[in-house]
Amino acid sequence: MEYINSLRKHVGNSPLIMVGSTVLVLNSQNKLLMMKRSDSNMWGVPGGAMELGETTEETARRELLEETGLTADGLTLFDVFSGEELYYRYPSGEEVYNISIVYITRGTQGDINLLDGEHYDFQYFELSKLPKDISPPIKPILRKLVDTNLKND
Repeated sequence: MEYINSLRKHVGNSPLIMVGSTVLVLNSQNKLLMMKRSDSNMWGVPGGAMELGETTEETARRELLEETGLTADGLTLFDVFSGEELYYRYPSGEEVYNISIVYITRGTQGDINLLDGEHYDFQYFELSKLPKDISPPIKPILRKLVDTNLKND
């Protein structure tokens, strides 16, 4: 978020277009890794803003490692999400319109470690039993994930 933080010095809390990557981590039982956010107490998934010069895959891998301590065995592009549904106002008042490039991984290395301060809990959820208190810009992503899995069953 260094790039976004540097922009914030000039624009304050005004809305920014924020390009980032998200990783949907599915375990061998097809359960989704979610983490409880420290700032909003809502459930989210690993992801965050691109830094200058990064590819979206590099962003996905970096964010997954920083936020969970996990390394993805491989990443598969799931979809790109943008628009009004991905608008978000952080508890700090900062506003963003997210463009989220979403990847899926079904294999990871390492142990979950939430030392980044952004999250304080994690859990694997069945796709049919996702929590209700999900961070708003993650909802359209998870809707499509659930719909896609239902069609593949």
